[in-house]
Amino acid sequence: MSRRPVNHGNGGANPHGLPYIGLDQIWEDLQQGIRQVYTSQSMEKVRYMELYSHVYNYCTSVYRSGSSRQGPNANASPSSGRGSSNKKNPGVTPAHLVGMELYKKLKQYLQLYLTDILKSGENLLDEDVLLFYTHRWKDYQFSSRVLNGVCAYLNRHWVRREYDEGRKGIYEIYSLALVIWRENLFKPLHKQVTSAVLNLIEKERNGETINTSLISGVLRSYVELGLNENSPFNRTISLTVYKEAFEVSFLENTERYYTAESQEFLAQNPVTEYMKKAEARLTEEERRVQIYLHESTHEQLARKCELVLIERHLEQFHSEFQSLLNDDKNEDLGRMFVLVSKIQNGLGELKSLLEKHIHSRGDSAIEQCYTTAINDPPLYVQTILNVHKKYNALVESSFDNDPGFVAALDKACSRFINKNAVTVAANSSSKSPELLARYCDTLLKNGKVSEDAELEATLKEIMTVFRYIDDKDVFQTFYSKMLARRLVQHTSASDDAEAQMISRLKQTCGFEYTSKLQRMFQDIGVSKDLNENFRGHLQKSTPLDIDFTIQVLCSGSWPFQQCVEFRLPVELEKSYQRFTDFYAQQHTGRKLSWLYQMSKGEIVTNCFKSRYTFQASTFQMAILLQYNSASSYTVQQLADSTKLKMDILLQVLHHLLRCKILQCKDSVEIVDLKPHNEIELCLAYKSKKLRVNINKPVKTELKQEQEVTHKHIEENRKMLIQAAIVRIMKMRKQQKHQQLLSEVLAQLSTRFKPRVPVIKKCIDSLIDKEYLERVEGEKDTYQYLA
Repeated sequence: MSRRPVNHGNGGANPHGLPYIGLDQIWEDLQQGIRQVYTSQSMEKVRYMELYSHVYNYCTSVYRSGSSRQGPNANASPSSGRGSSNKKNPGVTPAHLVGMELYKKLKQYLQLYLTDILKSGENLLDEDVLLFYTHRWKDYQFSSRVLNGVCAYLNRHWVRREYDEGRKGIYEIYSLALVIWRENLFKPLHKQVTSAVLNLIEKERNGETINTSLISGVLRSYVELGLNENSPFNRTISLTVYKEAFEVSFLENTERYYTAESQEFLAQNPVTEYMKKAEARLTEEERRVQIYLHESTHEQLARKCELVLIERHLEQFHSEFQSLLNDDKNEDLGRMFVLVSKIQNGLGELKSLLEKHIHSRGDSAIEQCYTTAINDPPLYVQTILNVHKKYNALVESSFDNDPGFVAALDKACSRFINKNAVTVAANSSSKSPELLARYCDTLLKNGKVSEDAELEATLKEIMTVFRYIDDKDVFQTFYSKMLARRLVQHTSASDDAEAQMISRLKQTCGFEYTSKLQRMFQDIGVSKDLNENFRGHLQKSTPLDIDFTIQVLCSGSWPFQQCVEFRLPVELEKSYQRFTDFYAQQHTGRKLSWLYQMSKGEIVTNCFKSRYTFQASTFQMAILLQYNSASSYTVQQLADSTKLKMDILLQVLHHLLRCKILQCKDSVEIVDLKPHNEIELCLAYKSKKLRVNINKPVKTELKQEQEVTHKHIEENRKMLIQAAIVRIMKMRKQQKHQQLLSEVLAQLSTRFKPRVPVIKKCIDSLIDKEYLERVEGEKDTYQYLA
């Protein structure tokens, strides 16, 4: 194309020195170039620059009307390109930016171009229309980007200026091309195109292989056509076209398809197979989003599938859940958990069913062995652990340690551990902590734990059961008594095991819970030093003729009762007196209370054919040493000489008679011993061992100790409740009755669960002691008295 020559005359020159370029001068060549672009003909760079120059030259020329002339001082004002005239100089319409006519020409061209294309595709269906649409769209989109580059100057100046001035319906050329496609090809065809896409997706769901590129091509087009008309230069996408033309129908079809399929499949197959089917379908839809759907569809599609495939069948899932639990189908339970967890609040019923099931199985397991377990702590604890291990493994493997299912396991275990056939038979809710304490005593005393790993596992199991126990104060009381016996009698298998157990209790319940236990160990250490000092003291004076070792225990830390009435044998009085005098010199003001029932010693015999060493309790020693003076005594004489109560003496004699160290001269049954019956030394005694342990605790003493223990627990609980009430009231000053009850229960829940009637009695007791008073006029409000 040639340019019009510049007129150098004053009247023909424009103020900018640029020649006028009219649209009619460039359009024919520009149109040929555009046709070349849209018919996918190859274009050299030189030709592309020619087309760009046409647009540039046109947009930067000045429009001059008719034959009007102006002098060199004529004023030129910018024009919007819409033909406005200069009022001061009516003969000239200057415009350094023009473009309206070119914009219109381009728009008309694209409209005609798409009208022709539409004719070849408007009667196509199914894959044919998809092939047509995607192929044409791909070519058109590419060509429109090229045209947008050719018209870059028009975009930057005229289109931008029109937009800035607020004119609507003006777009950059690429966006204009999309708008024209949307109006002239998308709208006439989108129903049959979308229908074809949905048909292809359904074929794929039915297992057929499809050309997914056709779907992705169409949907990318729908996304691209969602122009944000308020921001034509930022090219932001609104997804309006995609959602209205495709997504709404797609989601409706999805619901309809899976509703029919799920109902039909469930009618012909078990729930376990249906879950596999649902799992596979959800995976397919996830993959579908990744391959050809827009990512914004993911959430709605997932919710729709979950609604149809899972939520609408929850009742059937719940019914099947119990059967799966009964049959230990852990894999299927895990699959159900994954599916139902996708539904909001969908797991609630499963948690409830699991809790009931575990509680039922725990109750049943203990009921089957309760007659034996009530007196067999290892059996009782292992039964509990077997149930817990099984369902803890289920929660870990199938329910992914979900907090709700962990809580269901904990609630169920707490219920059947604290109330079961054993506690009912014992008529005591504190039987579980007592049996657990006895189980600990068995483990830590017998030395069954030999390796660190085994010790760690065993203590972990003990603490598992311990955490479920409500009455932790009962466990503490029994455990402290048994620990005290192990320490005093030197029957602990491992100091390290004892220390680790106390450490775990401290971690769970705090320092106060284990403070007395730790002080027991301190007393044992102090007693060792004390014995060393006593031996040193004896070396400076007259040594004792017997080996004498003593343990001095702080009465506030050790759970022992005061000694029963008893007269120490003459043979031990010297040792007793020497140590008493020594201790009085070391510690003035302290009083020693001797626990003879906890003491023991060794007696070497010279009266039998063999020389035996008896390991005996102090009570047994006191009786046997009587036979140094005579060979026969009546029961009453032994009672008088030892000062033991008759019931305790008879128990000691029964055991010595059963061991055949003593024998009854009157040939009466052991159980029928009377005060007048004579007991003599059995000189024919024989034993395979030279060291014989005959030490056995007194049952009457143990029974009394248990009764005292339970009584002590109740009294201690009252003191703890009163202390909690005083702490709360001291802080609150005034408190409503119900709120006070709630706070007391919360504070003491880690040690035991106080009963409300007991709390009320404690409140009344504190009112009597003038710690509290009722607020006048308000019966349910208490006030703290400083």
